[in-house]
Amino acid sequence: MNEIFDGTTLTVFVPMKFTRRGARKRIVAPDGTALAPVTKPQPNGKLMAALVRAWRWQKLIEVGKYASVREAARAEGVAKSYAAKISKMVLLAPDIIEAIIEGRTDDRFMLKVLEGTLPVEWEEQRGMLEMKSSAPHTR
Repeated sequence: MNEIFDGTTLTVFVPMKFTRRGARKRIVAPDGTALAPVTKPQPNGKLMAALVRAWRWQKLIEVGKYASVREAARAEGVAKSYAAKISKMVLLAPDIIEAIIEGRTDDRFMLKVLEGTLPVEWEEQRGMLEMKSSAPHTR
């Protein structure tokens, strides 16, 4: 960092560069560290779409439009295997759903969990996702 003082004005030069990551710009110091704080976490769009779809299918089944997730998937042209994976999302604990919406979950780990067996008990889900129960919800 260089400083120049001409009697009335102090000018400070800070070496930095601007980098792009997708549509975002970041200010980076010469040693590679970020100079500006990182923005808050963003939810994974695909995970959010799967969550919305699972809850929509659940609602359509409840009102009688479809008899099963398989029927809803067939009607929308979605693979049965994908439908089986995401339909589990309606069983997630409320704080886990909140974490997905706020972008606080490890999306790769979440997808691995959805590919396996998801416990119905919320505390077991939190354990699998390495989350502590921060909400007063119990089941």
